[in-house]
Amino acid sequence: MADKELGRASVDTDFGPDPLLPHAPRPLVRVSQKTRSGLQREVAQFCPSVPGVYGILDRVGTLIYVGKSKSLRHRLLGYFSKSSKHEKSGRIIEEARGVQWETQPSEFAALLREQMLIRRFRPRLNVQGMPERQRPVYLCLGRVPAPYFFVAAKPAKGLIACEGPFYGLARMTRGVDALNQFFKLRDCGQRTPFHFADQLLLFDQEHRPGCLRLETGTCLGPCAAACSREAYDAQVKAAESFLDGFNDEPVVALRDAMEIASRNLQYELAARRLVDSRAVDYLYRKLTYLAEVRRGYSFVYPVRGYDHCHTWYLVNSGEIVDTAVAPTCPTTFAAIRERLETWIERTGRLTDRGDVGQSHTLNIVASWFRNRKDELNRTFHPNAAKRLYRKALDPHPKTRGRAG
Repeated sequence: MADKELGRASVDTDFGPDPLLPHAPRPLVRVSQKTRSGLQREVAQFCPSVPGVYGILDRVGTLIYVGKSKSLRHRLLGYFSKSSKHEKSGRIIEEARGVQWETQPSEFAALLREQMLIRRFRPRLNVQGMPERQRPVYLCLGRVPAPYFFVAAKPAKGLIACEGPFYGLARMTRGVDALNQFFKLRDCGQRTPFHFADQLLLFDQEHRPGCLRLETGTCLGPCAAACSREAYDAQVKAAESFLDGFNDEPVVALRDAMEIASRNLQYELAARRLVDSRAVDYLYRKLTYLAEVRRGYSFVYPVRGYDHCHTWYLVNSGEIVDTAVAPTCPTTFAAIRERLETWIERTGRLTDRGDVGQSHTLNIVASWFRNRKDELNRTFHPNAAKRLYRKALDPHPKTRGRAG
């Protein structure tokens, strides 16, 4: 019998809306018990073997972990196995007094929903206390009036550019410091007053730098009127090209600095440059790959649903920017014809960094198709939808060509 505090098989909206699910909202099912064995029986009795997302609740009903699986029942029962006692899943289930789940029509849909829920709720055990998982951060370029590189837990608005997520805060922080120094961008706080050399003032004033970076040649000194706005903006443009995967100068420069320090027997300096070089090299390799995905992935991705809730995902510049119920007949195709016109227009616009700020989906799209290259055979350009929609959900598709 389920615990009365959390209820059993209850339907509510605790997970919230799902903007990437074009079908009817999925019910949230919750089971709870005061003992581990009781909770296991509830899961075994009620949980289906279909794709979906799940949440682990502690004794007071707080969501402490979110996961996904292509078979919810198999995944959740795995938490209770003896072999998982000393693993991550065993540590999670020790705190569990309730489990809730929401089915999804496909594994791909479950993967997107999991990321959305983690971003929304930031469950404690998804980002803390788990050696296998690290807190995701984003590499950002922005903040007026003197933009610079910084890391953020969530993509902020009004930025020049933002890529990610990346993992390893210490490595990311080291890489950001090295990039700001290489491009001579400031790294001080927003409260610092900035005075560009070409900025008009009523009275002549002597501005002093707020740190030593101007003297060491690693900052243009926008706080001390040591550079014009045009000169600083030129460096920001160069930094932007690094984010776009076109500029490997920081990688080369750091490697050269490490080798020079090593030849000069400056081993401590060489060690610091080695750490910087590895951090920046990691960023550049991932940024280059993501840039290739942005430039090459603009198409419709049709995904079959186990419960006939088939879905079309519009991928533009590597990001999922819209979804629609997959048409299966002339009537349902006519229902989305107007939306397809919008999709054709959107994929016709060349964008370097996505469409509508869905950068958090870029990594999912990239890794999904990297590990499932055959799935690219399902994709097609929206202007080929009328010709291909009847065959789009075939279990064994032939290569269609995304150019349309």
